[in-house]
Amino acid sequence: MLITNARLRSTSRLVDVTVEGCRFARIAPANEEPAERPAEREDVLDAQGALLCAPFVDAHMHLDYANTVGQPRMNESGTLFEAIGIWADHKAQGLVQRERVIERAVDAVRSEAGNGVGFIRTHVDVTEPGLTALDAILEVKDRVRDWCGIQVVAFPQNGILAHPQGTELMAEAMRRGADVVGGIPHFERTREAGVASLRRVFDLAERHDALIDVHCDEIDDEQSRFVEVLADLAIERGMQGRVTASHAVAMAYYQAGYMAKLLPELVAADMRFAVNPTENLQLQGWGAPAPMPRGVAPIRELTEAGLNVALGQDSIADPWYPIGEGDLLRVLESGLHVAHMLTEPVLRRCLDLITVNGAKNLGLEDYGIHEGARADAILLDADDDKSALRHHADVLASIRGGSLVFRRARRELLDPMEGFAA
Repeated sequence: MLITNARLRSTSRLVDVTVEGCRFARIAPANEEPAERPAEREDVLDAQGALLCAPFVDAHMHLDYANTVGQPRMNESGTLFEAIGIWADHKAQGLVQRERVIERAVDAVRSEAGNGVGFIRTHVDVTEPGLTALDAILEVKDRVRDWCGIQVVAFPQNGILAHPQGTELMAEAMRRGADVVGGIPHFERTREAGVASLRRVFDLAERHDALIDVHCDEIDDEQSRFVEVLADLAIERGMQGRVTASHAVAMAYYQAGYMAKLLPELVAADMRFAVNPTENLQLQGWGAPAPMPRGVAPIRELTEAGLNVALGQDSIADPWYPIGEGDLLRVLESGLHVAHMLTEPVLRRCLDLITVNGAKNLGLEDYGIHEGARADAILLDADDDKSALRHHADVLASIRGGSLVFRRARRELLDPMEGFAA
């Protein structure tokens, strides 16, 4: 494949990108003659000045929950804990069925991929004895591998210690092929049990040489401080840079004095964060007196401290969130607004929050637009990061492993004054 007249995030000049096999072989100024003319190509993709970007990375998703909104009932309160209760009923009523999970999850992945997502880290509930959803999502992972990479987290939705079989089910999920060890310490019965559950998470991760991604402090409670335990254990076990705290919404309530103590500890642990702004804007803050808190982790403070923050969709039409379609540009816009990050330096590199930062969380080493990297990319109808966000750029093409997944025609823009009276 030859991609011509593409724009890269790092330069305003147009480039031609040669793909050989599944790798980016050569990136050179547009129309520059190569030293050796390559063999005749079947595929030439003229980018026409569009932005060639690494694929979006959805750093936090629940594919096994996708497209189940209203089953068995709607979340009338809009709260996190009603959603968890609804899902418990969903399982109890036998609604977790392999083919249903596969069909709905593939539909969700297709939606995400159509919006430019090339990699998804999905948390899968393993607190049901048959591990039906896990087996289904592992099959989905295989089915969609030609157009989207899936990383599976063994997620104990109802707790590791709080669930009577939690420890055994987590171990079995990793044996069956889950990639990452999850947890949910704030859902255990006591703080002591939460800490103990995290020790089991680290034990399991060490056994399988796996990364860790924990639902951490997803509660409107300033006293929920498991993120400090995660950081301490990461340092104690020598797992710096391998641990992600997802959600971390309690951090939105931490006082300045505690944050001043906490941030250096997080930096020392090289903690990673997965923040889901659209979802937690909906789920958090219910019942609080005015002004209502919004319960989104402090993205700006974390990034300014040098910590890696990635964004995720989290849900697509499930008990937690009734809408969503894997549109990470929409998630990015919400996150930047709620974090007060619409500043020029941030806007110039805002796509990092849904590209390279997510790739770091997932441990993707062969990622990015550079010679020698695996040829995964999308074409955005934009000139740069800021214009992609401002105009909600269309995804014109998706390339995976050097093969074209899809290509779309650029939409014709109407004259904004057309139809107005003179």
